[in-house]
Amino acid sequence: MAQPIAIGARLARFPEILTLGVRPNLADYPPEHRRLLSRARTVYYPTQAFAAQFQALGKRIFPSLESHLLEGDKIKQTIMLEMAGLPHPRTRVFYGRQRDGILKHFGFPFIAKVPRASAGGLGVFLIRDQADLDGYLALNQQPAYIQEYLPLERDLRVLCVGFEPVCCYWRWSEPGNFRTNVAQGGRVDFSQVPKEAVELAVEAAKVCNLDDVGVDVVMAGGRTMLLEFNVKYGHKGPGLAGMDVRRLVVEKILRGEL
Repeated sequence: MAQPIAIGARLARFPEILTLGVRPNLADYPPEHRRLLSRARTVYYPTQAFAAQFQALGKRIFPSLESHLLEGDKIKQTIMLEMAGLPHPRTRVFYGRQRDGILKHFGFPFIAKVPRASAGGLGVFLIRDQADLDGYLALNQQPAYIQEYLPLERDLRVLCVGFEPVCCYWRWSEPGNFRTNVAQGGRVDFSQVPKEAVELAVEAAKVCNLDDVGVDVVMAGGRTMLLEFNVKYGHKGPGLAGMDVRRLVVEKILRGEL
């Protein structure tokens, strides 16, 4: 088996994978690296710079093209979930002057998010009154992404690699903080993970063709719903379980599973 080739740095610490790094121009790669990319059947972690091009040329890529298209864009993710008929908190996007009509659709409190290029719980706001809404709209010049408020103390992160759930854990919010993100001080709990929530996460990963993803699931009011996808998911939670997800990915690559 030829040595697997990667571009992005996700697996750079593993000598089993030849990581070439991201360069602004294809001509910046030495001729040997260009030959390796040309011959490779699969290119791992191609990054958004190269994913679509490799796919168009008929090469396999990992993660999938869908992973690159949906990553970091809550608007695209919401549309995907709605089109697929997957359960999701009530959400609307307001463009331009439509932002003036938010209160026609949502009563306080509700959640507002920066829809693109925000992660780790940053860019998520609890809107309790008009002052909070004005502050969010002044800060966020992108379309307003508004979601129903669910009074939650925890949500569930399900890591799926190759459409297989490899690590599942609750994320509990800290007192006084409605965010459950570990980066925001959320506490990790591996106990009593509900089977139906994991099954929903796996179903969503398969339907959306996301083969290396963290799926966030909430359970509220008797409903099990999907919040969002995270391709660039954190590794602190799995680490607390003694799991090295990157090593697991490498092992799956070497076994020909990815």
